[in-house]
Amino acid sequence: MRKAIFAALAGVVLVALSGCGSSRHNPAGVYEVVGVEADDMLKLRAGPGTGFSIIAGLPNGSIVRVQSCERTGGTRWCKVSMMPSRGVDGYVSWAYLKRT
Repeated sequence: MRKAIFAALAGVVLVALSGCGSSRHNPAGVYEVVGVEADDMLKLRAGPGTGFSIIAGLPNGSIVRVQSCERTGGTRWCKVSMMPSRGVDGYVSWAYLKRT
């Protein structure tokens, strides 16, 4: 019985470790803003949360470079820089990004 439990746990650990190199764990790269309502824009914020000031609004099709992501509350926020406008950076919700 112990061997079966150990084997099952080892299998779970191996499956979990096999995904460590995926884009889910390493989000850095170039992304496109998608899924924003037609009359709205994705807010580029000064920090990872809705309580931070808005730096800019990004319409669908905007291209950003993701530097890193973190979870704040129930939302995954990514630190991004606008492309081609380097030097303009902030945080956006991961839910509106699609890898290009």
